[in-house]
Amino acid sequence: MEDAIAIRDLVVNRGRRRVLHGISCAVPRGSVTGLLGPSGSGKTTLLRAVVGVQVIGGGSVTVLGQPAGATPLRHQVGYLTQAPSVYGDLTVRENARYFAALHGRRAADADQAVADVGLGTAAHQLVGTLSGGQRSRASLACVLVGEPEVIVLDEPTVGQDPVLRAELWARFHALAAAGTTLLVSSHVMDEAARCDRLLLIRQGRLVADDTPDAVRARTGVDDLEEAFLRLIRANEAREGQAPPPRVEEAP
Repeated sequence: MEDAIAIRDLVVNRGRRRVLHGISCAVPRGSVTGLLGPSGSGKTTLLRAVVGVQVIGGGSVTVLGQPAGATPLRHQVGYLTQAPSVYGDLTVRENARYFAALHGRRAADADQAVADVGLGTAAHQLVGTLSGGQRSRASLACVLVGEPEVIVLDEPTVGQDPVLRAELWARFHALAAAGTTLLVSSHVMDEAARCDRLLLIRQGRLVADDTPDAVRARTGVDDLEEAFLRLIRANEAREGQAPPPRVEEAP
């Protein structure tokens, strides 16, 4: 089956610093793929390249068979940023219904999206009065109501309690089972086990692109955080800890 997202030799420069170093990977359709790595590893930059809002220095990113950011993808790709992108002076329900109208969805679809992210009891509350975790969920509801084919989520579970995190991951897998493709970033390694496939990234380089079970088998440990550390050490040993190349010019 054709991959939903295909990334080939992706390079991103920021000033004289190289942020992504020739990354190549693919995200299968109808899956939950986790993009995991420590803060500052390049996860958000990679997600921005997937949704077509990042200037790239080389390589290509294809989404649903089209170049990332192409006009036809506007209603096919949903993007949840780390900063909540909802209107603080509207209620949760009003925000969801507004985005539903933009996508030609019904008010009932918006109300269902609000319930799906656990905000049914806060539907009439102004977003500006919500906690940070609740605002993030309100933003997620606005993404889900458009029923995009590909959903890109930048650390959607940050600030959520353990019960709600489990509910959100169950929701993600339900969407994938229905055919939606999800790319979810996180710096919390215990979330790696919740993914169908893993992209492990560090310092702008791809450390692994495989299933959780395959990563465990490759490293010989069950704990995925320890597996990640072993992969990092192996890469550093193989590369001799060479410093990243300097970039003289960047677009």
